[in-house]
This record gives sequence, C-alpha cells and structure tokens, in this order.
Amino acid sequence: MEYYEITFKTTPTSETINDVLCALAGEAGCESFIPNDEGLTAYAQQKLFDEDVLKSYLEFFPIENVTVEYSCKEAENKDWNQEWEENSFQPIIIGNECVVHGTGHTDVPEAKYDIKINPRLAFGSGHHQTTGMMMKRLLTDDIQQKKVLDMGCGTCILGILALMRGAESLVAIDIDEWSVENSIENLKLNDIQQNAEVLLGDSTLLNDMHFDLILANINRNILLADMERYVNCLNAGGTLYMSGFYTEDIPLIQGKGEELGLSFIDKLEDDNWACVKLKK
Repeated sequence: MEYYEITFKTTPTSETINDVLCALAGEAGCESFIPNDEGLTAYAQQKLFDEDVLKSYLEFFPIENVTVEYSCKEAENKDWNQEWEENSFQPIIIGNECVVHGTGHTDVPEAKYDIKINPRLAFGSGHHQTTGMMMKRLLTDDIQQKKVLDMGCGTCILGILALMRGAESLVAIDIDEWSVENSIENLKLNDIQQNAEVLLGDSTLLNDMHFDLILANINRNILLADMERYVNCLNAGGTLYMSGFYTEDIPLIQGKGEELGLSFIDKLEDDNWACVKLKK
C-alpha cells in the first residue's frame, strides 16, 4: 500500500492545536499521526488523500492566530512498525486494570488485562483521549457474553479488551488494509482470535449482522452518516459507544441518536474530546 507523508508545522504549537489538526487532516484522508516539536507528521493512503479538502480546512483553521504550513511527499518504504514502536509508542496504563504495550516492552506494570500489540501507524494506538475513554467504558460496563462490533478498529485494542472482558464474539472492521492486517496480528499475539473476525471495508458490510455492543471511535461526520446502519444492526437493549468528536458536537450526536430511536445514557469528556453512550 502506498502512502503520503504530510509534515505539518504549526505556529504556535500545542497539544490542543495538534488534536484539531488531526481531526481536520482526518477529513482529508490522513489516518496516522506522530506529533513533534513543530507540529506533527501525518500519513495517508495515496488513493484516499484529498489535498483540496485539506487546503479548504486549513484555510479556515478553527483556532484563531494559528498558522499551519505543510509539505507532502511519498512515504519512505520502511518498517513503520519498528519506527513507531522504537520512537513513538509508549505503554498505556489505565490504573491497575489495563496495560497496553508493544512486544518490545519488558518493563511494564502488572495489570488485570495485559494487551500486547505490534503497533503500526494507525490512529487508535490507545494514547489518544478518545481511545482512552472508550477503554474506560469497557472496563466499567458488563461485557459478558455480548456480541461486539469494533467499527474503525485501528489496532483492535478496543475489540481485544472487549474479548478479554468476556465478550462472546467480535467483528472488527476498518477501511485501512494495514489496520486489518495489524488487528489480525494483535489478536493472535493475545491468543484471543478464536471468536474474532476482522474485515476490510466500511459500514456497508453491516447488512444482516447483529450485535449487542457497537464501538465506533471514528469522527463526527462518519458517525452521523453511519449511525442509522449501526442502529439497524444493534439488538434491542443493545449499547452504542461513540467517540472521535468534540464536546460541542454532543448535542448533534445525541439528537441524531434520539431521532433514530436511541436513548442517551451519559457522556465522558477529556480535554474537549467526548465519548457518548446510547442504548436501543
């Protein structure tokens, strides 16, 4: 698979600015992000990258007095897994409940749920606030014997945790071939692949499928566009967790869910990112 490497330089530079930039670049097809001292580097499949969309978003950057410059080139053909794990990926620790770490990490604390991954360049390695909030929900709620969908699975951390928490089965779906391959690899690493299926594609694959719990950590526009398909394949009494959007988007997400017959249960917030729970 051929990728572009897009290097962004922001003035000034901050974590909040990078978060907004990730969201906007995601709308243009970028799916992997590595922050640095001057901004961040993003990666996009060449066939999915839309530079005109990127330019239009950057022209009206939503934070005042921020300048964004970027350059684009073909990504070097190298072992991105090794690059990411050695230079960017650090273990994720959620209390004494869960730890996510690469296969090369040996000095990690003991936890009830120990998730091993070979992290690749996929948004959703666990460090972002949205993934963290989804994990906290999975650690809190009853997942026993539930049929779970991990939509936009990335590295499949959420699906793996759901299976470790007692889910009956897992279907994981992503549009990125690298994510699908990495998810299969990570399921095997944790010896939990027996009741899991990983598929390449989008929400159009959901016809005739049925789930008790749907996990969707993507972005606002895709969530809004696909929510009806989620509802159609959600069993009565089933639950939908959604994240990947900002706190100011909660009324829009809640309103769309209620329009489709879902009940709003609650929300989590972390640094202006949001995660909502709805029930059918």
